[in-house]
Order: sequence, then C-alpha cells, then structure tokens
Amino acid sequence: MDALYSVLAVLGAYLVGSISFAVVISKAMGLADPRSYGSGNPGATNVLRTGNKLAAALTLAGDALKGLVAVLVAKALADRFGFGDGTIALVALAAFVGHLFPVFHRFQGGKGVATAAGVLLALKPVLGLGTLATWLLIAFFFRYSSLAALVAAIFAPLWYLFLFGPDAVAAAVALMSALLIWRHAKNIRNLLAGKESRIGQKKQA
Repeated sequence: MDALYSVLAVLGAYLVGSISFAVVISKAMGLADPRSYGSGNPGATNVLRTGNKLAAALTLAGDALKGLVAVLVAKALADRFGFGDGTIALVALAAFVGHLFPVFHRFQGGKGVATAAGVLLALKPVLGLGTLATWLLIAFFFRYSSLAALVAAIFAPLWYLFLFGPDAVAAAVALMSALLIWRHAKNIRNLLAGKESRIGQKKQA
C-alpha cells in the first residue's frame, strides 16, 4: 500500500508542476501567450518582456510555489503514508519535470528555474536560499537570467553534497540541474555568441 501512496504522490506532484502559471496568468490578464513571443519560454523572464511587471511577478511566484507546495505536502504526509527519502526525491523531480513537460499545455513547458527554486527551498531551506542567492548575485551583476540560472544549477548539487552528503535527494537535485542546463542549450549558444537578451529587455517575435 505504501508503494501505491508513493506513486500517487509522484503523480500528484507532476500534475501540480504541469500548471503553467505563465500561460494561465497571461490569459487571465489579457496578455499574449508567452510561447508566442520573445524566447517562446512560458516563464517569468519572458512574461516580463511584455512590460507587465505584475504578470511576471505572479508567474514567478506561482511557478516557485507549486514546487514548494508539492514537496512540503509530501514531507508533511511522509510519516502517515510511509514516504521515504526516495519518494520525496521523486516527488521533487516530478514537480520539476511537470513544469518542463506540462500535460495541461501540450507538454510545452518552461525551463524550470523558479520551480527548481521552490523545490530546493522545500527540500533543504539552506540549500534553496543559497542557490537563490547565487542566482540573484549573478543576475544583478550580469543582467542575464539564463547565466544566473546556469551558474546556480551547477552549484546546487555541489552544495548539497557538501552540506548533506550523497543520498536519493542529492541524485534528484543533480538530475534537475542537468535537465535545467539542457533546457538552456539555446541560451548557452546565445551567450557565447553575444546575442542573449538581458533581464527586462523587450524582444517581440
């Protein structure tokens, strides 16, 4: 029975992660679908290119909260339903993958930066805050959201291993980081070519 509960928890996390707040909020506020302009990425940075800071802020909060809530709920129910570290790790990964490949939005998802931040905060607050601080520091000085995300993604699993050692959650964090870097392949090419858009820069299709 514990295995069934674990499967349901992972599935539930994926469904929660599949809610694309960039698409939902843009539609609710009468904005264009974020997949139709700029980078085509349904995330807060691309929504910001519309000039609507409120929509971008709500998108950022929603995407982070879904990762945070999915993991916190699983941790709260761990004793009751027999969730071990492996299940918590899978729930964290499922929420993140849901954002990348959302079933509710034809599997056209974002790059997962905000959702990953929420997941890390729920898994280990000190790790989440440290990773967020890394992102903010790089973003502040260089004004590239993608570069900040890449640097944070590289450091997150290293910090986890240093602070907590190898375990199932460490493997999940490493896999999330690898997927996040993969989703930024185009951004990496643009950064190397000097063509990457800076934070807040409008770039209509």
